[in-house]
Amino acid sequence: MFYVYILRSAKDGKRYVGMTENLERRMNEHESGRVKSTKNRRPLKQIHTETYSTKQEAEAREKFYKTGKGREYLNQIGK
Repeated sequence: MFYVYILRSAKDGKRYVGMTENLERRMNEHESGRVKSTKNRRPLKQIHTETYSTKQEAEAREKFYKTGKGREYLNQIGK
């Protein structure tokens, strides 16, 4: 299984969109500051997760969330 997840920084309110095959390990990396792009934005809250059966599906969804239309969609649904 592959996961697309969205985190929100309690520090600056910004979102982070990521994709992983091992969600528990990846969340531990974020929480411990081992992810360069989020280490100075902690604490982080996981606000959304989606599960996909293929890596290609997950990568496509992650890419969508990182576009203008994807960010607009997340704003509309309150994420």
